[in-house]
Amino acid sequence: MGILSGNPADEPMHYGEVFSTWSFLLTAKGAIAGYQTHLNHAGDEDLHKLLEEAIQGGQQEIKQIETLLKANGVGLPPTPPERPKACLEDIPVGARFADPEIAAALSMSIAAGLVACSTIMGQSIREDIGMMFGQFHIQKAALGAKVLRLNKEKGWLVPPPLHHYKAEDC
Repeated sequence: MGILSGNPADEPMHYGEVFSTWSFLLTAKGAIAGYQTHLNHAGDEDLHKLLEEAIQGGQQEIKQIETLLKANGVGLPPTPPERPKACLEDIPVGARFADPEIAAALSMSIAAGLVACSTIMGQSIREDIGMMFGQFHIQKAALGAKVLRLNKEKGWLVPPPLHHYKAEDC
């Protein structure tokens, strides 16, 4: 029986796992602060709900990762202060984020999170860490599908040039 053959939670984390989970945690904390700010600017109710879902999901991820890092003696990154709620009408029109901009930023954040989760899953030798980020990946993919659907329904999606090539057209 080898050194990494027992309960994964009893195995040491390797440096890549420590760095990646710590970095993911730092980024998740910053993303939540950004989502809270975007909530103040969002006028669309459906977008507002998706931002709240992103915040809730991020908070759950943070709790799990903090538990993991604390159990392994790793110091935690700083947490930005929670953003206060503001009334949309109090934000000058020229200073507001527009709903399509917020939705695009949310899409970008989710896409980056999917890549980060995949990277951590691929580099993990502890099954519990790989599985945790696999769950995060599934949740982010589901949220990303909802945001894509919203972008399409609202007409906010800006597609790249579409390719309509057919071999028989030549």
